[in-house]
Amino acid sequence: MFFEQMHPSWQQALIDQRGLLESLEVSCNRDAPLLAPPMNQVMRALQTPLQATRVLILGQDPYPAAGAAVGLAFAVSPGTRTPASLRNILAELRSDTGLATADAADISVWQTRGVMLLNRHLTTLVGQTEAHTNLGWARFTDAVIRALVVEHGSSLVAILWGNHAQTAASLLEGCAIIASPHPSPLSARRGFFGSKPFSRVNSLLIERGLEPIDWSC
Repeated sequence: MFFEQMHPSWQQALIDQRGLLESLEVSCNRDAPLLAPPMNQVMRALQTPLQATRVLILGQDPYPAAGAAVGLAFAVSPGTRTPASLRNILAELRSDTGLATADAADISVWQTRGVMLLNRHLTTLVGQTEAHTNLGWARFTDAVIRALVVEHGSSLVAILWGNHAQTAASLLEGCAIIASPHPSPLSARRGFFGSKPFSRVNSLLIERGLEPIDWSC
């Protein structure tokens, strides 16, 4: 299921990860009643073409609130109460770009514009943060990031929010990296607010001769 859920370009790039994905799928199936996101959304971040990605936003793990996680880092299901981390992201977006966004804006639209919303660990359990930190997802997302670097090289721009995301920095050699604390209430005021990630990404893309991201949502 997990392997087949990916876009064919990702299947080709990650064929050597198929065995790991099958093992992860077995583990997740055991936890299916409490899995966040649901099984059919776990691989959503890899359902757009590898070649279309210009920007990587890397987070930690899915929201643990029931029904919130949708398989895209920091995005939530429509009608779900906006988590504090997402409220802080939207506040920084408004401050950085001047865009008028609601507190319940749907950032999943960024995926259609070349932004990959990837968590370091693609699953957790409802009510538990970091429940699947040791399941093996980091090995898989390492491979995802390596594939992005092979495909895009120095054209790739990566936003690493939080310590878990920043463990991937060594995999992004030659790429532009924007790193800051996580947007959660525990750390947002320690450097996330005022970091201007959205305008900085667009400046870096323009320097590389690429179109900037439309961050509206």
